[in-house]
Amino acid sequence: MIGVAIGSMALIIVLSVFNGLGEVLRSVYKTFDPDLKIEAVKGKSFEVTEAFVSQIEDIEGIKSTAQVIEDNALVTYRDKQVVVRMKGIEESYLRVNKLDTFLLRGELKFQNSTGDELAILGAGVAYELDIKWNNDLFDMQIIYPRNVRPGGTLRTNMLRKIRIDAGAVFSVETAYDESLVLTSLNVAKRVLGYEKQRTSIEAYLEPGANLERVKSELKNILGTDFKVTDSDEQHAELLKAVKIEKLFVYIGLTFITLIASFNIFFSLSMLAIEKRRDMSILFAIGATKKLVRRVFLKQGVMIAFVGSFIGLFAGLIFCWLQKEFGLIGLGMTNSVVQAYPVKVVWLDFLWVGLSISVVTMVTAYRPAVIASKVNPIHHLD
Repeated sequence: MIGVAIGSMALIIVLSVFNGLGEVLRSVYKTFDPDLKIEAVKGKSFEVTEAFVSQIEDIEGIKSTAQVIEDNALVTYRDKQVVVRMKGIEESYLRVNKLDTFLLRGELKFQNSTGDELAILGAGVAYELDIKWNNDLFDMQIIYPRNVRPGGTLRTNMLRKIRIDAGAVFSVETAYDESLVLTSLNVAKRVLGYEKQRTSIEAYLEPGANLERVKSELKNILGTDFKVTDSDEQHAELLKAVKIEKLFVYIGLTFITLIASFNIFFSLSMLAIEKRRDMSILFAIGATKKLVRRVFLKQGVMIAFVGSFIGLFAGLIFCWLQKEFGLIGLGMTNSVVQAYPVKVVWLDFLWVGLSISVVTMVTAYRPAVIASKVNPIHHLD
């Protein structure tokens, strides 16, 4: 019973940690991700007009939109250079996201008081470039090649260069910190040579708006040439990987519980041997093999039920303590959360209880069969 309880507790705790990690990832990505993102199905960019944007903003539930130009570019500063993911976006983006909560330095704006263009850097990018703050002697440069044919020679006049200052630094998550540079839409247009082309349009919803309804309306209006994705779909591969890891951990711990349940097998087997005389008496007064087998199966069911209940309850208490007090920390000072995140999903309790019950019943079945085959004549002396 103790093995069943420990196995149940371990399963529910580990599964809750994976649920918590998934929620942390979603909360981090929502800092940058729009509620809905519109991209072309074919090609890297598409043409945007005022009528096109108005058609989107007229949908009930959409609070605002932001046009985006996004691509890889080279950023240089003094003798340092880093390949980054440049994201040029409208000023409205800075008003609707939660980036200010992760700001390390500077202000969230794309222009200073004199009208100079500013960039907002991930902490990793700023570190690699070794940015010197309050130093007017050096500017950053964003460099992007013009149309270069494969195998062609890269010449100086084939590069677009834009000078820009570092305005702010943020730190959220490694994938963003080490690659992302935010600029104004105007800077991105000049660097990439775009006019009316955009790589995506981000839509932000009103509080309480029905995401699925708005998403469905957008798909109906835009047709098959565009895809509309929510935050989870924008990071589907990563979230899928977390779910797969959770599944394999569940399977692995279930097998460990199966091994631990061998104690039940041996305990019931020894009980069947010790109680042979009692079973012989039962047979003598008219008990059937089916009845004796049922007695031992019920013993296994009782062990499974009590053990899993204790384990699940203990796991629930531990998850609550971890969530409230952070008993076990991650050991990293610069992480998004300081302690292992947990999220209790009641469906996990159902699956854990079911798997533990099945494992226990399987291990209890063989001793029950052995007990039902006792010869009453040999043990009545």
